[in-house]
Amino acid sequence: MSENPPLKAFSAVIVAGGQGLRAGQKVPKQFANWRGKPVLAHSLKAFADMGARRIVVVVPDPDDPVAIGICGAFDHVTLVRGGASRRESVLAGLTELEGGTSGAVLIHDAARPGLPQAVIERLLAALGQYRAVIPVLPVVDSMAVEQDGLMTGTAKREELRRVQTPQAFDFDAILSAHRSWNTSIEAGDDAQVAAAAGYEVALVEGDEALKKLTFAEDFAVTKLPIRTGTGFDVHRLAMDEELWLGGIRIEHDRGLAGHSDADVALHAITDAVLGAVAAGDIGQHFSPSDPRWKGASSDRFLAHARDLAEERGYRVGNIDLTIICEAPKIGPHRDAMAARIAEILAIEPSQVSVKATTTEKLGFAGRSEGIAAQAAATMVSTDL
Repeated sequence: MSENPPLKAFSAVIVAGGQGLRAGQKVPKQFANWRGKPVLAHSLKAFADMGARRIVVVVPDPDDPVAIGICGAFDHVTLVRGGASRRESVLAGLTELEGGTSGAVLIHDAARPGLPQAVIERLLAALGQYRAVIPVLPVVDSMAVEQDGLMTGTAKREELRRVQTPQAFDFDAILSAHRSWNTSIEAGDDAQVAAAAGYEVALVEGDEALKKLTFAEDFAVTKLPIRTGTGFDVHRLAMDEELWLGGIRIEHDRGLAGHSDADVALHAITDAVLGAVAAGDIGQHFSPSDPRWKGASSDRFLAHARDLAEERGYRVGNIDLTIICEAPKIGPHRDAMAARIAEILAIEPSQVSVKATTTEKLGFAGRSEGIAAQAAATMVSTDL
């Protein structure tokens, strides 16, 4: 199996220079709270987690203590003053990076805080072939051309795409394109600037999570106070494998076989947490075909699910775990498992229940061919 090529190193420019008056907030919308933290902080964390070398944030006033406070929680972040237009603000950010960066740069609107890691990965991968790449989504509604309140024509939705950010570019190419732009007109986005300079703009799949926050209702608290999710996993027992269960190593004549450390208990809890916040499943975030997770400790998967839930505005209320096997005996390890699971989730051991059962010698678990686990997670809104 060949390993996936490493992603290109990149820097980022986050445009956060607007006033966001339509959003109806007491502060510019990029500084307003959304799902538990400032809008701007979501994009900063996404880029930081993906290893951005430098992040330039373009704001109305780089001396604003609110902006400084938000950005101060992250490394390698510089604040610069924005211009009279978005295009001028982007150029200010690119100019700040000049001389200290090369390769790829991602340009992103702070008003799109729901930035998935997978979108960044798709953009950077495509930059290996193109010098400009943007995320897009299909248009699903019929389209009409309007003039003076009347429909004067139609457009083929099959040929149209909804454009999102971040948009990815070769740094030297986009800086040159911005500097050569005809300043007597305004560009809708940086892809238009790149296209005007003669660069092909490639398209990759975007994500509905990247919806732009525009109106007051986008900030409305509509979260359910409590959500629940369930998870199930099974792995076979094999010789010459370590047995990791519930985050601890147990001495046994066989261990669980899998791409990672095959901890079925943590895998089931991870899926329960992800399911509770509608964030997919463990395979979507940590593909078993990805060599990065070969032999990985499953506490990384559970911690990721915890962080993702927190980004969506939920914390763990309690975990109910059932381990299904004939051997080893779970009772002697129950407290240690609960303590370790609680540690990973940053909760109290009293919020974790670890139970065990057998299948009365029936099925693969009854024949001691494998171990299964099922879990339920109750997630509580961080607004409570």
